[in-house]
Amino acid sequence: MNPYALSTVAFSLALATTTVLASHHWMLMWVGLEINTLAIIPLMTKTYHPRAIEAATKYFLTQAAASAILLFSTTMNAWITGEWTILYMSETPSILLVTAIAIKLGIAPFHLWLPEVLQGLSIKTGLILSTWQKLAPVTVLLQISPHTNLYLTLLLGLSSTVLGGWGGINQTQIRKILAYSSVAHLGWIITILKLSPQLSLMNFYLYTLMTSSLFLTIFTLNTKNMPDLAISWPKSPPLTVLCMLTLLSLSGLPPLTGFLPKWLIAAEMIKQNLTALILIMLLSTLLSLFFYLRLTYILSMTLAPNISFSPLLCAKNKKNTLSPLIIPSLILLPMTPLVTPLT
Repeated sequence: MNPYALSTVAFSLALATTTVLASHHWMLMWVGLEINTLAIIPLMTKTYHPRAIEAATKYFLTQAAASAILLFSTTMNAWITGEWTILYMSETPSILLVTAIAIKLGIAPFHLWLPEVLQGLSIKTGLILSTWQKLAPVTVLLQISPHTNLYLTLLLGLSSTVLGGWGGINQTQIRKILAYSSVAHLGWIITILKLSPQLSLMNFYLYTLMTSSLFLTIFTLNTKNMPDLAISWPKSPPLTVLCMLTLLSLSGLPPLTGFLPKWLIAAEMIKQNLTALILIMLLSTLLSLFFYLRLTYILSMTLAPNISFSPLLCAKNKKNTLSPLIIPSLILLPMTPLVTPLT
């Protein structure tokens, strides 16, 4: 892509997200979300391929429908309350607004567009879609969290954790597996939204950290599907080991960082007498754990035939810029006593 066009797209993404973060007026927030949606489409279509065009079209239509619902709900709220500020929210518009944000984020049962779109994108664009593009909608959810319907958020969270784990079991493409992983993690984020917004925000930060490190590791290893993972070890043994640990961290296994949000969310929901619900969600994480362990098994226990360890293959990855992301995505669990008073 032309450097000037790329800088314009990057500036638009930053401007749109900053506008949503700083807005307290519904129309300004809606404009920021629209710019955020349109700015990533040139990145999706920079490689002219039918899959990329199809992914961009699906993304645009889905986001346009969600924006229409969001605009309708905010207009209805302004008609009922007489205010356009975000702090004033009525019950019925809040249900429509949460539904629109759920469509934008890809929360189940509105998640069907996310795996198909992510599969048609490059790894770098998929990273932006899975992390940066979710920042603005999650910010809106956090701002309206006192006015959201508890039963709606619990239903969306439960369906996301179950369907996110169930949908990723049969997949062989890495990007689709990461898409269903994103659905499952978003389920945990929205489940605790009403009960503890601070904990929901911390969960989103950790999800962004772990997902970014995994995407960049996969990009460095140049893997797109499961057979590619089998030949990752000769390319860079240390990076392959770190990729395995990052996968286990995303699955939520102790003593890695991914266990921290699940632990705190489970403790908070038990305090709120939602033991049965959190038990179902914890059992549904076993579905996600299955495909994470399958990827780990392929990385650690399989090796393609006629592949010898070559110093040339390993030398390409000597310059490792992933350490600032990978290290905190693995070893932040000891911070739990410091984080608990904040939640």
